[in-house]
Amino acid sequence: MIGVILGTRPEIIKMSPVIRECERRGIDYFLLHTGQHYSYEMDRLFFEELELPDPDYSLDVGSGTHAGQTAKIMTGVEDVLVKESPDVVLVQGDTNTVMAAALAASKLHTRVGHIEAGLRSFNRWMPEEINRVLTDHISDYLFAPTESARDNLLQEGIAERKICVTGNTVVDAVYQNLGIAEKKGNVLKELDLEPREYFLVTAHRQENVDNRTRLKEILKGLEGVQREFSLPVVFPVHPRTEKRIKELGIGVDGLNLTKPFGFLEFLQLESQAKLVLTDSGGVQEETCVLGIPCATMRYDTERPETLDVGSNVLVGADSRKILEAVRSIESWKPGWKNPYGDGIAGKMIVMVCAAARPQ
Repeated sequence: MIGVILGTRPEIIKMSPVIRECERRGIDYFLLHTGQHYSYEMDRLFFEELELPDPDYSLDVGSGTHAGQTAKIMTGVEDVLVKESPDVVLVQGDTNTVMAAALAASKLHTRVGHIEAGLRSFNRWMPEEINRVLTDHISDYLFAPTESARDNLLQEGIAERKICVTGNTVVDAVYQNLGIAEKKGNVLKELDLEPREYFLVTAHRQENVDNRTRLKEILKGLEGVQREFSLPVVFPVHPRTEKRIKELGIGVDGLNLTKPFGFLEFLQLESQAKLVLTDSGGVQEETCVLGIPCATMRYDTERPETLDVGSNVLVGADSRKILEAVRSIESWKPGWKNPYGDGIAGKMIVMVCAAARPQ
């Protein structure tokens, strides 16, 4: 039996190919949603949109301090694992859910498979970096998305026999879910947008939105883009970001601030944008797969492959560099090679797990 554990919407997206493959193969598995950022009830529509089965267990741990949230997840996960006794637990990414679930499983001597293993920003100030490193070092199966991720693991002394380069499930998810999105509606028409005639923005990371100077500089850069190019700058505002903008009294002149979109709507917007400006790791990957240029509003990234192939540039929280990146878009070379695999990561991961014998 496979235990699939997730807790945030990006994890639902990247786990969707694994869940679908378990369903396709008729493999015995259960799905546990910790509710790290949202309750399952709030995420129910998300599962329905992606045509995924409802979770078997929902913890609804909610937000809190890192220690408090981690403790709640560990306790809840442990109870389910004792009841179900899976042969392997799968976690994906770098959230508190990932680290807490992996730790609870390892203490019960249950095998752990870490999807997206080996990513490193080499910035220990990021809580996500701590989660990645700890999870990798207690996992039994390390599903690295790229050769560079594999090299990171080897350099940290992790045994080569534990590592499997699978590609990234983001490729599977983009291909599978874009097909679903196109059947559901046309968000560009609803927003009166033309393909390749708008910029798309996301910003939610703590180091950007909780810092007045950085947030103000980012918004200044986005306003400059809108003024110079006279194209819509579509900014679905994360609740955290919206709260900070209001608290800090920062202006947003000329920006098209919208409500957050569901994943399928956002995927449509990504796939037709002229350029995406973001601080999200997942969006860096998705734009690379979709062939859309990306400017990352951070000073480091755990997705260096996007920089290597030329789909992405780092602009930090610097209004000048944000504007320069957009100005240089015409010189960007399209048709870069997707470094994240050919869309069969989910199949490879499930195949490895299905072959695991009970301990």
